Amino acid sequence: MKFRCPICKKPTDSDANPEFPFCSERCKLFDLGNWSSEKYVISEPANDDTLFEDITRESPDEHKD
Repeated sequence: MKFRCPICKKPTDSDANPEFPFCSERCKLFDLGNWSSEKYVISEPANDDTLFEDITRESPDEHKD
């Protein structure tokens, strides 16, 4: 798959480049630095709050015969 590096826009190829989608380790580390300095942000919450609603569970005593 041919693509352009998201950092420097040089052409890169997934078959020939182990750093794909980046063209080099330098661009890969530059991207990592952008994430760690919070230059990039996720605009919407990654979690679905409905997954954390309280679920009523049966107590262990209710299963005893």
